[in-house]
Amino acid sequence: MKLLLAVALLTVALASAGPQNSEAPTGFDNKSNGLVDDMTHQADQDKFDETEGVSDGLGPLYNAQSCRECHQNPTSGGTSQMTELRVGHQGPDHHFHNPDISIAHGTEIVSGRTLVNDRAICPNGAFAGTEIQEHVPETESIRTTRVALGLLGDGFVEAVADQTFIELARKQCKGTHRKICGQVLYVPIVEAPGETGVGRFGWKDQHASLVSFSGDAYLNEMGITTRLFPDEVTKLCNTAAEPNDPPGPDGLDDIDHFARFIRASKAPARDSQLAQTSKAERGSELFNKIGCATCHVRTLTTAPAGTKANGGTFTIPEALGRKTFYPFSDFLLHNIGTGDGIAVPMQEHYGRNMYQITWKNFSLDDFQAAQDKIRTAPLWGVRFRNRLMHDGTSSTLRDAVLRHSGEAGDVNHRFQRLSQSDQEAILEFLSSL
Repeated sequence: MKLLLAVALLTVALASAGPQNSEAPTGFDNKSNGLVDDMTHQADQDKFDETEGVSDGLGPLYNAQSCRECHQNPTSGGTSQMTELRVGHQGPDHHFHNPDISIAHGTEIVSGRTLVNDRAICPNGAFAGTEIQEHVPETESIRTTRVALGLLGDGFVEAVADQTFIELARKQCKGTHRKICGQVLYVPIVEAPGETGVGRFGWKDQHASLVSFSGDAYLNEMGITTRLFPDEVTKLCNTAAEPNDPPGPDGLDDIDHFARFIRASKAPARDSQLAQTSKAERGSELFNKIGCATCHVRTLTTAPAGTKANGGTFTIPEALGRKTFYPFSDFLLHNIGTGDGIAVPMQEHYGRNMYQITWKNFSLDDFQAAQDKIRTAPLWGVRFRNRLMHDGTSSTLRDAVLRHSGEAGDVNHRFQRLSQSDQEAILEFLSSL
């Protein structure tokens, strides 16, 4: 009788504990994480890899011809050597201001963006006398490059509850006596007008949704207009009908396929051989001890399946729900002394009707306050990069560590006070990520 009672009590306890968390799948095998079947995932990857042409709507101003061009190492969705150019200037009001860039011999001004595209589709046979190449005006004294980010595993990042980041920022600030305080930025969900979420994608945390992120990149990096971003940067040389990206027979357009591809990607796997060495294990301990993990948070867990996200437009599926993953980032904004002084340009990232919509929890002042801040770089997959930090100007892991100041100044000093062998152990640990 006592045994039956004990079993019954144990059953009740397990049931009340609810579903258990499980590990997010990792790897670079181009297989789905379980969100969709592998055939669907491959079809979505084909869309991601597809090269766009002028007849598809490429340009008129652009940086790349496919998503894969900027996200491809070691496989589609990964990192790459690609960088983009961003500029602007500080006005008399001490606020950041977007540039005005003259094209077509001064007949048109491109405004509302900080991005300066590297490529243009004309002059060409049809528009022999039209030159729209962008050049940086001398007035724009704030100039920086930004490296393309890896996207593998970002479906798990999207599935983290906003409240998780809010609590992380609060505890981080309290635990360091306000020396390290990550900024939470509420950003528009473009596919849910009026709704905002906690930003986590992009170097400035400018997006919370992978659909928004995909639409932004499709327009600004490739010049492809969509239902979310229907307006070309310039109409000059443009011959393709708008939007360039109509829904297919399945009712999905390209940005839906891009977002689903990213959501179904596996998280970057560690170098298991290197991670098991005594040197890397020692470095892992020191990484925590000197405070690197305060911002480069090792572990996050996604919201339960069935949770509504992105203003109600996305429901966390079983494949992404209650998953534990290891990004080594808090995905918050910090001033570590490397900020480029650029504030998020509203029109570029949220569309031309941005100011015609009332967004919840939205504050332009918060965006201006973040102009010298950068999102904590996730370190998963960092071993596939040889151009580090947001601008790609650090060539070694040691270079990147030593650039940290501001909120990370004390951590940097602790690193420099370590013995040479302990410093090398931390770098070995980082090389395993």
